[in-house]
Amino acid sequence: MPAKLFKNRYIRKKYITKEDEKANQNKIKAALKNNKERAFHELSLIQLLYAIEAMARDQNLSHEQRHALRLEKSLPVINEIGTYINKHKGSVMPRSPLGNAFEYCKNRWTSLQNYLTNGMLEIDSNLVENAIRPLALGRKNYLIAGSHDAAKNIAMFYSFFGTCKNLEIDPQKWLKYVMENIHTPPSENFKELLPQFIDKSLLQK
Repeated sequence: MPAKLFKNRYIRKKYITKEDEKANQNKIKAALKNNKERAFHELSLIQLLYAIEAMARDQNLSHEQRHALRLEKSLPVINEIGTYINKHKGSVMPRSPLGNAFEYCKNRWTSLQNYLTNGMLEIDSNLVENAIRPLALGRKNYLIAGSHDAAKNIAMFYSFFGTCKNLEIDPQKWLKYVMENIHTPPSENFKELLPQFIDKSLLQK
């Protein structure tokens, strides 16, 4: 079962007032009128986590290298976030905006750290959410899949084709290659047929 990824962008929203979010949704601002300093401190740490991810992308790191970078750079930041929350949560009103933000993070602490365990995982689910957003347009159509098993198969292929799209792979060429070669590799190498692992040069033949 895939590790549950915590939507880190929702943490940021917990620290941002609606007024500032409307004013500029593309910038993270410490906008709480009360406890602004504490909110800004946590937001700065969250920004740092995303800066580390940007560094990994800019350097085109492999999954293994990204995993190592996260353990070196991101883990201490996350530990600092947790330490700060535990230190200050008793001094803020539980139902205040900052209190809600602290509680939100605390209740999802394991999910917040899951992406550190594997370089294949993203820091949040933004890519997935953006990829599946168009599917909502056909939501009612999917009710006529015929059975739960058929619906699962449809979902699986949507996942495959969505991955192909994100990786700029022709889904038709990928599916054709897989169908022609699925019985060729040893079972332990099936992973190499997945869109995110396949050698793109094989699809040009």
